[in-house]
Amino acid sequence: MLVAFTQLFIITLSIITYHNISILSYINISFYISSALLLSSLIVYTIQSGFFDTISKSFNLAFSRDNNKRKFQDVPGISELITFDNKPLFFYGFVNFLLMLLALAYYYL
Repeated sequence: MLVAFTQLFIITLSIITYHNISILSYINISFYISSALLLSSLIVYTIQSGFFDTISKSFNLAFSRDNNKRKFQDVPGISELITFDNKPLFFYGFVNFLLMLLALAYYYL
């Protein structure tokens, strides 16, 4: 269902930006949409893995007003705060990327 919505969104953006629907405009816009979805998925995955926890804890502790009352272990990491599931973003980005590759193969053949 969401794949159909993203395809409709790509066609709508193609009409708005290029004033027509062509395979080249579809390829261009679907590349941007699928790249944004895949990059968002990878960013969420990196945050949830705990890579930025120490940095976020340090900034939170450094910029808090009551430094004497808090300990480093008491500050929650950013991976504990971000509970967003990255799998749907990756799936829909990957499906749109495959559709873009199919259109690209059709364009060059």
